[in-house]
Amino acid sequence: MYEAFRAYFVENRPSAEVAKAFGYTPGSFRVLCHQFRRDDAPIFFVKTLHGPRSQPKKSTARDVIVQLRKQNHSVYEISEELKSRHMLLSPTAVREVLKEEGFAPLPRRLDEERPYRLTPTAEPIADVRSLSLAPRTVTTSCGGLFLFVPDLIRLRLDNLARAAHLPGSKMIPAEHALRACLALKLWCVERRSHVMALVADEGLALFTGLNAIPKKSFLSEYSSRVDPAKNSRLLATWHQLVEGQHLFVGDSFNLDFHSVPYYGDNPVLERHYVSARSRRQPSVLAFLAQDAEGRAFCYANADIRKGEESEEIFRFITFWKRTHGQNPRHLVFDSRLTTYPSLARLEKMGITFITLRRRTAKLLKEIAALPRSAWRTIELDVPTRKYKTPRIHEQTVALAGETFRQIFIRDLGHDEPTLLLTNDRRTSAPKLITRYAQRMLIENALSDAVRFFHMDALSSAVGLKVDFDMTLLVIASGPWVWA
Repeated sequence: MYEAFRAYFVENRPSAEVAKAFGYTPGSFRVLCHQFRRDDAPIFFVKTLHGPRSQPKKSTARDVIVQLRKQNHSVYEISEELKSRHMLLSPTAVREVLKEEGFAPLPRRLDEERPYRLTPTAEPIADVRSLSLAPRTVTTSCGGLFLFVPDLIRLRLDNLARAAHLPGSKMIPAEHALRACLALKLWCVERRSHVMALVADEGLALFTGLNAIPKKSFLSEYSSRVDPAKNSRLLATWHQLVEGQHLFVGDSFNLDFHSVPYYGDNPVLERHYVSARSRRQPSVLAFLAQDAEGRAFCYANADIRKGEESEEIFRFITFWKRTHGQNPRHLVFDSRLTTYPSLARLEKMGITFITLRRRTAKLLKEIAALPRSAWRTIELDVPTRKYKTPRIHEQTVALAGETFRQIFIRDLGHDEPTLLLTNDRRTSAPKLITRYAQRMLIENALSDAVRFFHMDALSSAVGLKVDFDMTLLVIASGPWVWA
């Protein structure tokens, strides 16, 4: 508009030519020229501003800000002082006012030159050489841990770390590192929020025998130094320590898998079925064995690859024989734990087992074709059970070159019949059914352990390796059973 007016008024070019050159119609340009002649202060060259024209908060606090800066207060100190005077202004707004007033930033000051304020405290570094046993009163939120001290002394837990050749240092020896990891598992502290909230807890540090609990970075790195061989030695040494303590009766074992889900981005992890979510997702598959009578976990392994699931039961058998000198006598597990050829191997090894058989269409058709006279009613000696009089049909079946005892069960509280498979030919059917029903307790125990020991925490702040975490679960379950 300025250039158009200049061409018309200063250069005396015709209005029609100017209008065409600058994109106006002849009539609209003549109207603009008429308005310009009668405007005392034309503002056509000023950019129109949008938004608020004033800043009440800054304007009110401007004099106070300048006064405080002349006393060498920083923008944060000025913001806090304004807050105490009920003039809320952020440090960024204070910095803008000072810049408008021409103040340069203050030179960086040393910590001792700054005024006192509440700041994060630097907690001591874990070092056994700095531990003080002087008499004093300690306030702790983990006082219940000291109830486990008699058991740990009786079992000589310090020997466990040394015998398993666990890593350690002068500042945090192996036995202290193991106690630190075990303390968090015994106290059932959730991994995604633990440790850093407890670094100032003197009672927890005293339980581990250190001046302070190790930080999460140490625990994450430490679990990576415990390889599968050390984990195996740790489990074997634990069994030696508890021998004669009646923790593992060893007459019968419940076996099961558990998928520990992972919610991060790691393409290396394989996808396994997660029962809690009824889907397959990236997870770590863990194998657990529980003593049926003692209810304590006695074996765990999370170093399992896809396709190796059926062999895990024999790794447990090998471990038990190496540790106790004989094979486990009785195993109870789900139908998906292993394969029919593996059942034949158990038969040849003389190990009694109870499992279920999958309900295929062919087997369901065979069951439906059985006459009513082929079924007999039995009574289960479980007073609290609702369905105590199921109907059964027994037969011998050949699988993988071996013969097994197969029991079809109806009226057990399920819509579909249950198919029990075993190589136990002496025990009565009611006792076999009752014993397998007790296997469901390991699923309950797994569910309890997931919540109680926080097993599903792979994306937590403390990235413990899963196999080491499972080993800690086995060790921690013992004192809790005694408790």
